[in-house]
Amino acid sequence: MQQKQSEFKEKVLDLRRVTRVMAGGKRMRFRATVVIGNEKGRIGIGVGKGLDVAQSVDKAKTSAKKNLIEIKLKNKTIPHEVDAKFSAARILIKPAKSGHGLKAGGSARTVLLLAGVRDATAKCLGGTKNKLTNALATLEALKKIKI
Repeated sequence: MQQKQSEFKEKVLDLRRVTRVMAGGKRMRFRATVVIGNEKGRIGIGVGKGLDVAQSVDKAKTSAKKNLIEIKLKNKTIPHEVDAKFSAARILIKPAKSGHGLKAGGSARTVLLLAGVRDATAKCLGGTKNKLTNALATLEALKKIKI
């Protein structure tokens, strides 16, 4: 059986072992956070839980495909400065000249790369180091872009 090649690139952003305490003891599961994007303006973030790593990554990928958004890019950068907040995470994204490169760290860098942004500066201003909330704050900022 041949599987067709997807137009999206994917990156596992975070993988955690989570537990649920029951009467008989602890039940372990895995939580995966996956970012998918076609590097042309379509981006999605998904979270999935499963009994093993592969199952959780597959569920997260399916969730990310359901949550795709379209952003308008202008010469591989964003048209204007945007900032957003999600939970405890805050992010500021500024456009840059062509050839400047992507100056961003952590999960914001991954999200912007898969969205197709090549020239921009991003800064995580919130007090959290949580990759999931920083990625979702970046996505919220990208949703605010008006062209």
